[in-house]
Amino acid sequence: MGIGYYLQFGFAQHALEAAFLVAACCGLIGPFVISRSMSFAVHGTSELAFTGAVGGLLVADNPIAGALVGALVVAGLIGALGRQASERDSTIGVILAAGLGLGVFLLGYYHGYASEALNILFGNIFGVSTGQLLLLAGIAVAVAIVMAILWRPLLFASVDPEVAEARGVRTGLLGLLFLFVLAITVTEAAQLVGTLLVLSLAITPAAAAQRFSASPAVVTLLSVTFAVISAVGGLLLSFQFDTVKPSVLIVAISFVFYVVGRLAGPTLVAKRRDRLYKVEANDGSADLAELEHGEGVHGAAG
Repeated sequence: MGIGYYLQFGFAQHALEAAFLVAACCGLIGPFVISRSMSFAVHGTSELAFTGAVGGLLVADNPIAGALVGALVVAGLIGALGRQASERDSTIGVILAAGLGLGVFLLGYYHGYASEALNILFGNIFGVSTGQLLLLAGIAVAVAIVMAILWRPLLFASVDPEVAEARGVRTGLLGLLFLFVLAITVTEAAQLVGTLLVLSLAITPAAAAQRFSASPAVVTLLSVTFAVISAVGGLLLSFQFDTVKPSVLIVAISFVFYVVGRLAGPTLVAKRRDRLYKVEANDGSADLAELEHGEGVHGAAG
């Protein structure tokens, strides 16, 4: 059995479609997560989605809906209590500790299959139903639309928040909206790699992309590309090597992109810098030649 064999089945096709949707969303928000120093927020939100998922299992036997509600609540708390960047990490740490304690407490009252609880932590992409796939598609479209609307002001607020605020950009509201987008995306990604490994799609591809370019548009494009290749490639490899969990292979591929970026990035930057210097030097030589030619013409005319 191999890739071709598994692709005949609906569960494998659903898994690949879900992987693409999840990875595209993660790659889209990843550069802003890094530029806004919110890696810990991703970790905290993903971990506390576990608490919401357990609550969803207890109340309605629906861990996805519970995880989504839990992540949104956490995003609201982080936005309300951690408005200052200097106190954001400590706020997330306090909320994380309290939320995980609540999750462990709720888990003690869950008497269903243990696999349901484990799937929250490690993901279960092969269990995605048609309804869940449609939900993931809806979330992906919503995230893409919101990010397209927020792109320019959010980029401005991320690069230079003081100047952006002075220019009238509502940085506080933008930060809160991005936290909600982050929470939704993290909840979506947890279905693929679990809450424990969600960083492999929400941060690693973007961190790798930033090693290859300084252009925000190029970084975002590369981030989405790396995330999609990691997610889809990890799934395809898991069909071939069915003794290895997909999340492990997804993490491995995304980490390879990062290592390559770390090793090749400085060389690429140096080459771009040399090219820029050459272009500037050539432009300067052309300007000087034009100036000398003009002086010669004027001298001859005189």
